Amino acid sequence: MKQRKFFLASLAVATVGALFSRTIAPVLADGHVPDKLRFAVTDVVGLEELRRDFEPFRDVLEEATVKEIEFFPVSDRAAAAVALQADQVDIVLAGPAEYVVLRARTNAEPFIGLTRLNYRSVIATRAGSGIESLDDLKGRKMAMSDIGSTSGHLGPSQILADAGIDPRSDLEVLMLGDADLQAFKNGDVDAWGGSALDYERFFAEDSTAEAEFPILVTGESLPNDVFMASDDLDPAFVETLTQQMVDNQDALIGAITSVEANRKYIGSSLIPAEDSDYDPMRVAYRAVGVEEFSEFIGD
Repeated sequence: MKQRKFFLASLAVATVGALFSRTIAPVLADGHVPDKLRFAVTDVVGLEELRRDFEPFRDVLEEATVKEIEFFPVSDRAAAAVALQADQVDIVLAGPAEYVVLRARTNAEPFIGLTRLNYRSVIATRAGSGIESLDDLKGRKMAMSDIGSTSGHLGPSQILADAGIDPRSDLEVLMLGDADLQAFKNGDVDAWGGSALDYERFFAEDSTAEAEFPILVTGESLPNDVFMASDDLDPAFVETLTQQMVDNQDALIGAITSVEANRKYIGSSLIPAEDSDYDPMRVAYRAVGVEEFSEFIGD
């Protein structure tokens, strides 16, 4: 019980300020075409980190758009929302779970989806644990990574919910961050839920992994990462920007993946995005007890 209370309290802290109401800014009749584009990435903290991870991408985007691209660092999704509301940033790259929070607080529009190969969640267990189905997880301990993570928290939680298992009460979920897989391997928990790619990478050199740590369930593909445009931008300009990025996607993806930190985007593509693409994330938030995004389903 103490663990569950701590979990829910942590979730509330992680999403504070983003869950209660959508802040609707006045929509400009035409918007504007900026001389330069201010660009933020929600999970890259600090200007030096942005330069390290996205400088090659910025160079190619400047060539594709014939616009200066200026980095605007944000500390988290809440800071990105504030920057959008204050007209401090024009484009934000966000993960699916982050997008839902940003969309609930701003009028920023999704315009380009950044696909990811094998972007899905899995639930794995330990051989000999007696866990043969999801129903056997009731009363057990499961490790996940970070609160609010698309593949490391919301994805596996939705897998459980789809099977009729409440991830808040039917089992003990331990949010262990980067230590989640090691705790699973060490036997500290009975099961693990997280990214399929994280599982593959962690056990890549362990020839016994498939037998000792079998995957119980593989979830559906998760929504794409997404580029969002400030609602202050002229819609025609955003359409042009969309086409420029799609037309130059080979060079843009090549630039992103030239950096080790962005290897997850190898094999990715750029495709048009719509808000409804992220309804599964809103449903997944509901699975972990966050109901506030439900009103935006189909918005």
